Amino acid sequence: MNSTVTEQQSALRQMYTTGLYLEKHPDWHVEESPWKAAQIMRMLQQNNVFPESICEIGCGVGEILRQLQSQLNEKCKFWGYDISPQAIAIAKTRTNENLHFKVADIVEEPPVRHDLILVMDVLEHIEDRFGFLHGIKDRAEYKIFHVSLTISLQTIVRKNGLLKVRDTYGMVNYFTKELILQLLKDAGYEVIDYFYTTGCTELPSKEFMRNLIKYPRKMLFALNPDVAARMLGGYRILVLTR
Repeated sequence: MNSTVTEQQSALRQMYTTGLYLEKHPDWHVEESPWKAAQIMRMLQQNNVFPESICEIGCGVGEILRQLQSQLNEKCKFWGYDISPQAIAIAKTRTNENLHFKVADIVEEPPVRHDLILVMDVLEHIEDRFGFLHGIKDRAEYKIFHVSLTISLQTIVRKNGLLKVRDTYGMVNYFTKELILQLLKDAGYEVIDYFYTTGCTELPSKEFMRNLIKYPRKMLFALNPDVAARMLGGYRILVLTR
């Protein structure tokens, strides 16, 4: 591999391993965790999926798993993996008999089979997305992906719109609904169900412009969700695969 490419990938990975991401986002988006857990529960319930073991890749500080543990069968076992030692140090304060965390890249771990793998707002940050998808495919019957739909008219029209997303959140992959669904199919996944998630209009924000655009987003989404996602952006998609 070209040495420049290798160095760039290493620098992107170091954002998480050195604590830089935690410096930029001290709460590690924990305030979104109850909302994300609710989206996962909705997907599981409407597809009659009842996992007894769940693994989250890129679990951050572990709050999504803690939220799910309070809503699922008490015998369900949870494992969270993240390459950030700083995030896992915080996550381990949530550890209990059935909830465990580890600093690791799961693709490099010995294969352990789970009922469900969660990949919540992580695929956007993976340098080798096909290698990652192939690496986790046989580790669970079901996989749930939550992905930001960062390509929209407003991010393209705004100068450096996608570069700002990259600098702020460390994203290296950018998607529309059609692109993420096709990526999963190309990687050999069967798409069972999906729906838009509307955190951009449901979750509070301290940014003036995000709050200002909530109302146009709500109105356009009510008329046509696909057009709202392509025009105004901000939406994410939750996808259940096998």
